Amino acid sequence: MGSGTEPARWGSPHSAAAGSGGVWSRRRFVGALGAGTAAAALSGCGGGSRDPGPRGSAQGVAPDGTPASPPASKAPSGRHPLYLGTYTSAEGGGKGIGVAAYDPASGRITGRGTITGVQDPSYLAVHPDGRTLYAVEERERGAVTAVRVSDRAVLGSRATGGSHPCHLSVHPGGRWLLSADYGSGSVAVHPIAASGALGERTDRVVHSRPAPGPGQEGPHAHQFLTAPDGGHVLAVDLGTDTVYTYRLDERSGTLTEVARAHARPGAGPRHLTFHPKGRYAYLANEVDDTVAVCAYEPATGRLTIGASQSTGAKADTNYPAQFAVTPDGAYAYLANRGDNTLARYAVEADGARLRLLGTVPAEGDFPRQIALSPDGGLLFAANQRSGTVSVFRVDGTSGDLRLAGEPFASPVAVCALPL
Repeated sequence: MGSGTEPARWGSPHSAAAGSGGVWSRRRFVGALGAGTAAAALSGCGGGSRDPGPRGSAQGVAPDGTPASPPASKAPSGRHPLYLGTYTSAEGGGKGIGVAAYDPASGRITGRGTITGVQDPSYLAVHPDGRTLYAVEERERGAVTAVRVSDRAVLGSRATGGSHPCHLSVHPGGRWLLSADYGSGSVAVHPIAASGALGERTDRVVHSRPAPGPGQEGPHAHQFLTAPDGGHVLAVDLGTDTVYTYRLDERSGTLTEVARAHARPGAGPRHLTFHPKGRYAYLANEVDDTVAVCAYEPATGRLTIGASQSTGAKADTNYPAQFAVTPDGAYAYLANRGDNTLARYAVEADGARLRLLGTVPAEGDFPRQIALSPDGGLLFAANQRSGTVSVFRVDGTSGDLRLAGEPFASPVAVCALPL
């Protein structure tokens, strides 16, 4: 959709079609779509003040006070942990971070409870040592939260300083958490203590330039990640049609901008995924329904966005969400929301070229996010509107995707994190 006005846009917390002040109220989606599709609704804005310091100690305890099931880290032999993000303030949404386990051979998912005490945990990431889970709290007063994996203890939350954070990642060194605030178009850095808990924010940058793209009323930071070289961090902003490159000072946790890459006006870049070799990356453009191959220079952090390519979608309205690239760099997959498909690409020329091979049904409605298992043998698709997680076996030779059993029910599934 080229106009940027999305009357039923689920990929981000707000559309550019704005309500008061240019920000769309997500609760309006629920009433507009009716009860039958309420599970697809995004969370409403949080109200009241938030204590930015450590908060809560919900250690896997359900709202009624009963203990939750054992931690996923103690899943039965042969099963691997899986964490699921949702919107707790959406009608039909979840109660917190879903905890499950999956069989890497069959792909079968088994539910193992919920981590409560975290509001609207729409995106998840894990520390490199595997001991701490991090979640955004996608609300008007944005926050990021740390959870100890071993006993599901909530270690506390810290304010991002912005609104509606929708993405976070851990710097490879394990000392810094990076987050992106969609509502305010800002990115933030928080220190990570030895315990995994978060400290007070060390930096925040608002994307004030360039001017918002066509149909956008302001910046909308959608992703904040570290390049494979580890020397630069990149912020993808849908509202300004720009990918910003920063150098992160690993002693102070401060950011210095070093480069900008401009997508074509109205593209609405959403998520960037690097090829394993680190010289190329693949950009999903949400608003104009395209993708692009990007060249990356590790020495300077400069990204160059290539020509627009097809998402393979046949639907009149489609919003590509993100790429996943196999560990060997041979294939890339794209989640298509609206078309409800997963596109498969052959990666050629050492990562410099994508060749569309075709699409398969996502086996769910509105695949918001996809992720590969660490070994690349399974692909998980979090289907927001249908409230399901589909699992596909990945053929290591052809890259073909084959559905592995029935999709797993998960309320307003917006993120699947397999470990």
